[in-house]
Amino acid sequence: MKVLITGATGFIGGHLVARLLKDGHELIVMTRSAAHARKKFAATVAVITHTDQINSDEPIDAIINLAGAGIADQRWSESRKQLLVESRLTITAQLIALMTRLVSKPEVFISGSAIGYYGCRSDDLQLDERSDTLNDFTHDLCQRWESEALKAQTMGVRVCLLRTGIVLGQGGALAKMLLAFRLGLGGPIAGGDQWMSWIHINDDIEIICLMLTQSQYCGAYNLTAPEAVTNEQFSRTLAKTLCRPAWFRLPAGVLKLMLGEGSDLLLKGQRVYPKRLLDADYQFIYPELAAALKQVLK
Repeated sequence: MKVLITGATGFIGGHLVARLLKDGHELIVMTRSAAHARKKFAATVAVITHTDQINSDEPIDAIINLAGAGIADQRWSESRKQLLVESRLTITAQLIALMTRLVSKPEVFISGSAIGYYGCRSDDLQLDERSDTLNDFTHDLCQRWESEALKAQTMGVRVCLLRTGIVLGQGGALAKMLLAFRLGLGGPIAGGDQWMSWIHINDDIEIICLMLTQSQYCGAYNLTAPEAVTNEQFSRTLAKTLCRPAWFRLPAGVLKLMLGEGSDLLLKGQRVYPKRLLDADYQFIYPELAAALKQVLK
């Protein structure tokens, strides 16, 4: 298949590109920095910086949209929140416009979202794809992102939405935690009872590849392992995997001072369950946290 992909130079995108090339797909990478993409991927992919560089008669079989500014990279000022929204909606709208003018429409549009769709929560409710949501910034962001992507359905394009949890692999969120834990300074955040819904990078990539080629996948899916854990459980398991203690506890006030409203991402959470993936008989490679962390950190 000829696949157009955005966000290819990111943590998930880099792993996905490697897998798609291995599977024999032809890739077009759209990125803000062509030089960076060419340095990362050499001549294995075609690189563009805007959809205008694609002709209307270009045969594109699939589009995968993973672009967006890092949700937890900076304190949430009003300007930062606006950037988080625009970095997702603008690129998605550009891809919808591209599909509108393509003579031959893609078979599938796989577009990013996040478990933030359900809102930052303090409850223990297990959330599947049909669960109620809380109306906060993260829900509004994901809901608008998904709504923009779903416009492709009016053109007969199959749309898959990726409500992704914390992805565990070499890089990403785990990389930000490791130094403190390796120094024996890691531990739970605040009370530690907030839920963390995670997925191993290998499962994340495998699921996206299934969505790419198998037409039964359509609509929104929770990309999380079946067993969510509390922050306390996650911290203890990570420390044990590293053969380190987990004695220190990060106070909520410190996070609020550092991240402002964005601290809700760490002080609250979502207990998410991948019901639609399990109903589709997907067999998780890493359904349990201990084995997932052991593989990543081996």
